[in-house]
Amino acid sequence: MPEEPRWLTDHERDAWLALAKLMFNLPGALDAQLLRDNHLTLFDYFVLSVLSMTPGRTMRLSDLANHLSCSLSRLSNVVKRLEQRGLLRRAPDPDSPRYTIAALTDAGWDLVVAAAPGHVAAVRHYVIDGLTPSQIDALREVACHVTRQISQTSETGPRPH
Repeated sequence: MPEEPRWLTDHERDAWLALAKLMFNLPGALDAQLLRDNHLTLFDYFVLSVLSMTPGRTMRLSDLANHLSCSLSRLSNVVKRLEQRGLLRRAPDPDSPRYTIAALTDAGWDLVVAAAPGHVAAVRHYVIDGLTPSQIDALREVACHVTRQISQTSETGPRPH
């Protein structure tokens, strides 16, 4: 006989539904600001931003995909589009030519620098402003916990119930 599911309590369900609503609404709000002001999606911005903070503004695509928690194929499509816009370039890794690197161009640097103030203002408006320091700590703690759970599950597969 199958085991009864561990149903959510009313309190847990309310928390889950609030988180789900956040997950569905926040990316769209941040995308809208970046698209309106800089013709970038949130994911485009993260790609450029990560490269802008990397020594030499260069990173292997596989490392970048890992850093952004995305598939290499999704990243490759975005990188190709950003390369066509002149915001980054792809090249074989000089240390190991079987890998491909992405390097931020000067135009990419200029765009991410121009986009950052508006993006930070949107993050402040939608997420940070109005929270106490302890709420910000709790938000970080919860986000890190959920991210770890997802990461561990993807490495080991779903656990039996």
